[in-house]
Amino acid sequence: MKKVLLGLGVLVLAGVGTLQLPAVQDRLIGAVMKRNMDNSDRQALFADDALRLLVCGSSSPFPAEDRARPCLAVIAGGKFYVVDTGPGSWNRLALLRIPGERIGAVMLTHFHSDHIGDLGEFNMQTWVAGRPAALPVYGPPGVERVVAGFTEAYALDRGYRIAHHGAEFLPEEKGLMQARVVDAKAGPQTLFSDGDLRVTIFPVHHNPIEPAVGYRFDYKGRSLVISGDTIKDARLAAVAKGADLLAHEAQNQQMVARLASTAGELQRPRLQKVFGDIPDYHTSPVEAAEVANAAGVKLLLMYHLTPPPPKALERRFLAGVSDIRPKGVALARDGMLVELPLAGGEPLVSRLR
Repeated sequence: MKKVLLGLGVLVLAGVGTLQLPAVQDRLIGAVMKRNMDNSDRQALFADDALRLLVCGSSSPFPAEDRARPCLAVIAGGKFYVVDTGPGSWNRLALLRIPGERIGAVMLTHFHSDHIGDLGEFNMQTWVAGRPAALPVYGPPGVERVVAGFTEAYALDRGYRIAHHGAEFLPEEKGLMQARVVDAKAGPQTLFSDGDLRVTIFPVHHNPIEPAVGYRFDYKGRSLVISGDTIKDARLAAVAKGADLLAHEAQNQQMVARLASTAGELQRPRLQKVFGDIPDYHTSPVEAAEVANAAGVKLLLMYHLTPPPPKALERRFLAGVSDIRPKGVALARDGMLVELPLAGGEPLVSRLR
């Protein structure tokens, strides 16, 4: 046995030594570069056989090592449409090797920082990737101010890139954003149609954050709804009626209460106040399940998770949900993909890596 172990040790050391050889490292670097730049396998996501939802950010303002802030990408008709651009979400899409030039539009649910922080990166990166036109950014009143702010913040950067790469390669007009303001206060209305895709905007209750909205996507007989930030809202259940998928925010109020008490014990009164304030404008997992049941959706996907649970605590985060909705529930993680086949059938859940 000792001889076997000694032999294995020699092999391991030999392998480690081989990895230090410049020629071997150069081959590894080349392989990694090719893998990270090759997104040809991602083109299958844009095949016209399903309505798809890709999670590019599943967290909330809370820090999380493996989660970006809120971002959901809806894939239909050869394009992807982004709902919210939370900090870190463009990095997540880039790591997933999503072809940026296929972006169709951005839709913002409201203007909290954790929902808009990467808007400038989405605009700049998809422009450099070869987006064919200016980027439409939809949202309720106020979106024009957000777009103007990011446009000005990135103005010098835009000029530098044009000067360096040339205006023929990076036309300035394609690097801009176009704010599309829609007031949904009166109720659900069509936001836009793009071929067979119809997008509906509707109000939700996130007071005192006003306005706040959600979005519904209908494509060739399949449909999904994104709540944005809201309390339990009967209007949302009505809009989601009959949808295949409901992506709903979720905040575990018991965990948040413990965070507040812990902050008090640690004599951190500002944290204690923040944690004490936030329960009154978010939805608990059980309440989100009640909304999904009322709407009759096939799958409830909880995202904007507060606090974002590590995998070992996901069941605890969902405490009580199985009592009222024993199946048809998923907890979002970055890279999760939900497919709604156009041929019919149940939602298919997987994860891109």
